[in-house]
Order: sequence, then structure tokens, then C-alpha cells
Amino acid sequence: MNTALNNALVIIPTYNEKENISDIIDAVLKLEQPFDVLVVDDNSPDGTAAIVKQKIESNSDRIHLLERQGKHGLGTAYIAGFKWGLEKGYEYLFEMDADFSHNPKDLIKLYKACATDGNDLAIGSRYVTGVNVVNWPMSRVLMSFFASKYVQFITRIPIKDTTAGFKCFKRQVLETIDLDNIKFVGYAFQIEMKFKTWKHGFRLIEVPIIFTDRTRGTSKMSSGIFKEAVLGVIQLKVNSWFKKYSYQDRKPH
Repeated sequence: MNTALNNALVIIPTYNEKENISDIIDAVLKLEQPFDVLVVDDNSPDGTAAIVKQKIESNSDRIHLLERQGKHGLGTAYIAGFKWGLEKGYEYLFEMDADFSHNPKDLIKLYKACATDGNDLAIGSRYVTGVNVVNWPMSRVLMSFFASKYVQFITRIPIKDTTAGFKCFKRQVLETIDLDNIKFVGYAFQIEMKFKTWKHGFRLIEVPIIFTDRTRGTSKMSSGIFKEAVLGVIQLKVNSWFKKYSYQDRKPH
């Protein structure tokens, strides 16, 4: 049953984002293209969820909150958000960070890439037109850039920013992928979702964005997340040899 007022839902996972959450919601809601917002909060001890609840009081049609007990990881937060959004009838479901590293205005570009141009997954890409990253130390830029190169080499996926977390999915993609069988929760989750979308034959496009590192709050990045990605990519590739995919418009890979 379609209960959504708009057809686009921006999913924002949070853990201790009280400095950013009110402003990021406001920035999304004031765009000329209408987007609804779903915050998926993992029991933030800093009161992030309470701030969202206050905002819901004045705009319950477009702001929504999904509270989870405990910190369960980025990937499971997005999957919970995807399932919620699909149940409510949204046609376009977005991933976006709470910390303004993704510019809310770029949501419109991602939306048009799918809704107007006919793509199934639009990726806000830091590397499709060079390296467009602001405020990152060079070591982290290099690590991220070469991680994407590594993923490309192993999987052969034709995407330059394979770890990007700013995306728009058409609902058909999320209905086709077995969300209950997604293995990874960190950086590798972003890779796995792109890889499976591609293997199912959907149309992917990279939309150039400028990524700006957070200025408020604390980064959730860790060495363990990168380790998961390095090992997970090999596992993804091997597992794909033994799985059948439902191809849409083009030949199998």
C-alpha cells in the first residue's frame, strides 16, 4: 500500500549526530524537489533521536524516525530503512550521511539521473571526474581512491567510486536484491550493494559530486571497516561464480 506523500525517501543513519541532524533534515526538506526523510538511529546516547522526535511534531508527514536498540552497523541500518521505505511505497530511496559530507542539493541530481534519465542506481561519485574530496588528509584520500581501484580490479565493476555512500536506488533494484542476504555492514556493504545491482543487470551511473569531510561530530571510520572491505571484495567475487542473477537489459558478466 502506497502511503507516501512523495515518491522519494532519504534514509539517514545516525549514531551520535546531535550536532548535525536538525540542520541536515532542514536542508533536505527545503529543496525545491520534495524528499521525505527517514532517520534510522542506533540508540544514540547523545539524544539524536529526541531531536528528531521534536522535529516530527511539526512535520510528521515528511520526517520519520526508526529507532533501533543497540549499534548494529551502517549496512543493517540502511537495510532497515530500505524495507521501511518499500513498505510505505516510495519509488526512489536514497542513502545519505548526516554530517553534510554529502551536499543535500546533490539529491536533485541523483533523483533526475534515475527518475528522468532512466538509470536504476545513481551514485554520487568522488572520483568519476578526478578526485573531488575536501578536508580529508592525503593519506585517507589515497586509501579511499586506491580501495576503489582494488575493487574495480577484483570485481570488474565499471564504477570508479565503489565505496561511495551517497546513492539513489529505484525500488525495483531493492526488490530484486535479497536484502536479507546482504553480508556486510561497513564499507563492504556499499561495495556489495553496487556489485549485486550491477550483476543483476541494472543500469548504474556515476554523478559527480564534491565530498566534504564533516566539520561537526565524530567520524565513524575505523581500520576494521577497511579490512572488511578488502577481504569482503574477494568473497563477493568468489560467491558470484556460484549464483544466478536476474538480468534486465544486458548480457551477463
